[in-house]
Amino acid sequence: MSKFKTLLCSCAVVTATGAGAAYAENLTFYCSAQEDWCQLMARNFEDATGIDVDMTRRSSGETFAQIKAEESNPRGDVWWGGTGDPHLQAAEEGLTQEYISPMRDQLHPWAISQAESAGNKTIGIYSGALGFGYNTELLAANDLPEPSCWRDLLDPAFKGHVQMANPNSSGTAYTTLATMVQLFGEDDGFKFMQDLHANINQYTKSGSAPIKAAGRGETTVGIVFMHDAVKQAVAGFPVQVVAPCEGTGYEIGSMSIIEGARNLEEAQQFYDWALSVDAQNLALEVNAFQVPSNMGAETSPSAPDMSDITLIDYDFTLYGSSDERQRLLQKWDEDVSTLPQ
Repeated sequence: MSKFKTLLCSCAVVTATGAGAAYAENLTFYCSAQEDWCQLMARNFEDATGIDVDMTRRSSGETFAQIKAEESNPRGDVWWGGTGDPHLQAAEEGLTQEYISPMRDQLHPWAISQAESAGNKTIGIYSGALGFGYNTELLAANDLPEPSCWRDLLDPAFKGHVQMANPNSSGTAYTTLATMVQLFGEDDGFKFMQDLHANINQYTKSGSAPIKAAGRGETTVGIVFMHDAVKQAVAGFPVQVVAPCEGTGYEIGSMSIIEGARNLEEAQQFYDWALSVDAQNLALEVNAFQVPSNMGAETSPSAPDMSDITLIDYDFTLYGSSDERQRLLQKWDEDVSTLPQ
């Protein structure tokens, strides 16, 4: 319900009863997870509480930029989903506010660690490992070797066959950039990104778009979080999921309350509800294959087994900091994106 409609409703009550106004409860919800999951969360929260939800879905980088642009006049109340790095940057820049939920004792230690590293201005809601997926039919049709490592994607045979998102708009792609820097060292990590650039056919806005394109046969390889590749495979597309042999980074998907939220009580209600078992189990209804942060929530048997994946010791505090994130993005803009393909 719009603010205008809310005002009309309250005035009507005053006129009719002469005693106090009745105000509708509202929540402006920014979501950076997959569209169907965002919709499911919004509708189920409405059903559970009677609070009207206005949901906007954008990638995590785009949502961060929107919250930053609205800093002097905040329009959003709560930001749910997307990689943790931009949530950490938002916390550092004072764009989100501290909140300690009574649900914390139900969460995995990695979710609480995410909160503590940000002065309790964000919290972990799920985790997932970075990797890639490829279309098995296109791979065979183009007589390409089966890639099992990051460096396999640098083979000139893959020129025009690889897709990833732009790290300026996508948290997935920023995690890819930060992963290469941590995995190979900064110089070699940027050399990897430069060599990969030669094989890229498109940089998308959304982090999950490359694997959707691979499923549709529009590209051979998509660099994404592995759970997004699993979603395509489970849906019946000819997608093979790969955990790169060198090791890989991972995300802690996060949730934050926006500083200056107009509907703070409703935002806190959503925050608590989103950490509950019931809310996190909704992921199963839309084939979201992340590992949930509530220890009592269910993880799909199709989800990637994090214990079987070689994970780097991803430094969320450093690579989620405003200075480091801006520095790496600027360096990618100058040293990678401008190169010919």
